[in-house]
Amino acid sequence: MLHTVNKSPFEKNSLDTCLRLAKSGSEILLLEDGVYAAVKGTAVEQKMRQALSDYTVYALGPDLKARGIEEDRLIDGIEVVGYDGFVDLAANSDRIQSWL
Repeated sequence: MLHTVNKSPFEKNSLDTCLRLAKSGSEILLLEDGVYAAVKGTAVEQKMRQALSDYTVYALGPDLKARGIEEDRLIDGIEVVGYDGFVDLAANSDRIQSWL
């Protein structure tokens, strides 16, 4: 299952809800303001590092760029995908859950 999180973890609890309910082995795509969860040195870094042991986590590259976040600032293990990667993730998933 693909889970998408588009809200900042510093403003909404969407990421927390996703991480609590997603099954191990799921894929999580951070997009829009959700990409802030991928940045090293934040209050959610440890939570994201733990999530990487259960989930594959992606961040949408164009949304990182739009927010001035360079890839070298990302937590190790989070993969950056473009729009084509987003389409591939969605097409290859049996279900998609958007956390708003």
